[in-house]
Amino acid sequence: MKNKLPEALTADIPQTKWGKILSVTPIVMTVVATLLAGLASSEMTRAQYDRAFGAQLQSKAGDQWSYFQAKKMRGAMQRTSLELLQAITDTRPAGQPNLPQVPAPAPLDLEANIDTALHALEKQVPESEMAEHLKSVDDQALAAALQSAKANAIAFDAVTTAAGQKLDAAEKGIPAGDKTAIHEFSAAKMRYNAARYENEARVNQAIASLLELQVRKANLSAERHHKRSGKFFFGMLAAQAAVIVSTFAIAARQRSFLWSVAAIAGLAAVIFAIYVYLRV
Repeated sequence: MKNKLPEALTADIPQTKWGKILSVTPIVMTVVATLLAGLASSEMTRAQYDRAFGAQLQSKAGDQWSYFQAKKMRGAMQRTSLELLQAITDTRPAGQPNLPQVPAPAPLDLEANIDTALHALEKQVPESEMAEHLKSVDDQALAAALQSAKANAIAFDAVTTAAGQKLDAAEKGIPAGDKTAIHEFSAAKMRYNAARYENEARVNQAIASLLELQVRKANLSAERHHKRSGKFFFGMLAAQAAVIVSTFAIAARQRSFLWSVAAIAGLAAVIFAIYVYLRV
């Protein structure tokens, strides 16, 4: 069924080019208002999705910060136990020289923009400045850096697990009656574990920091979509005002003036919507 204006309104409209434009204006503005309403609703939905996604990322970042804190505490406990052992025994500080070296985590291949954003996050710069740094960070590059950090954590864990097994095997080979050798090996093992936990904490810190960047990008995206939704809503109101005024123009005597007002309102709504879609 085609949309038609009431015959009472269109009966005295001349069948000229001007009359035809006047009669279709309310229909065109109704279509524009409907489109803007749909855009406003779509942007609000995307804003809610980004907020929920940011909350999920924040939960994952919280887990990594918990791992970071736990491993920092374990490292501190190892150092405290080592100092206590050295205080109550005659254990030499150097320990056994044949222990494996603590492997260093592989460096992350970060783009310059990501590295700059991480430094800004570490310095806890204001949110407005942080937003400027994040604008130049590509989502795919950030996701790739996060995946690289996770792979680095897995590889580091595999290396330290193998080294820990070698330490356990070497500890079993120490004679049970050689207290001095047992103490020295225990001190060296504590020193090794303290360094290992410190490096593992740095690995978890790198993952948590990258997740924090993703959280902030998700929140910025949510704010942008929320802002766009509000502006599209105002554009819809302008289009609806154009519908009302153009309908009055059909029924009133001063059609030219009212239609001009409706046309200006409708044109402003369309231009404003295009601006919001492209620039906001």
